[in-house]
Amino acid sequence: MKISQLSKATGVSARSIRYYEKKKLLTARRLDNDYREFDDADVKRIKTIQIYLELGMSTKEIVEILNCHDDYDASTDSDGFCEEMLEAYVEKRVEIFQQIQSLTAVQQRLDQRIEQMRVQRALMSTAGGSAEHTSKTSLVAKG
Repeated sequence: MKISQLSKATGVSARSIRYYEKKKLLTARRLDNDYREFDDADVKRIKTIQIYLELGMSTKEIVEILNCHDDYDASTDSDGFCEEMLEAYVEKRVEIFQQIQSLTAVQQRLDQRIEQMRVQRALMSTAGGSAEHTSKTSLVAKG
C-alpha cells in the first residue's frame, strides 16, 4: 500500500509516517519509481508506535524497544528475554510516578489557595454586608 493508504488505515498523517521513517521507527520498501510501499505489518507497527508515544516515550526510546522486540520475535530461543524493553518500561513507570507526585503537590497547593480565597471572600461579604447595613441605618436615622 502507498503512504496515503497507510495514513488512512492508521489515522496517522503521511507527514508523521515520513517522520517515523526518518527516525528509524519504520522502514518502507521502495518501488522502482522510489515510492514507498507498506504492508499490514506496517499498520500494526504504526499502531504500536502510537501506543508508545501516548505513554510519553521518546522516539529514541521507542526505537530501542521496537528493535529489542523485533530481535525477541526473531529469536528461536523460547527463553529469550528483552532486557532493554523491561528497563524502558521500569524507567517510564518511575518517570510517571514522579510526575504524579509533582502534580499531586501542585493540586494540594491549588486546593489550599482556593480555600484561602473562599474564606477571604466569605469574610469580605460578611464585613461588607455589616458595613452596608450600618451605613443605611445611619442614613435613615439622620433623615
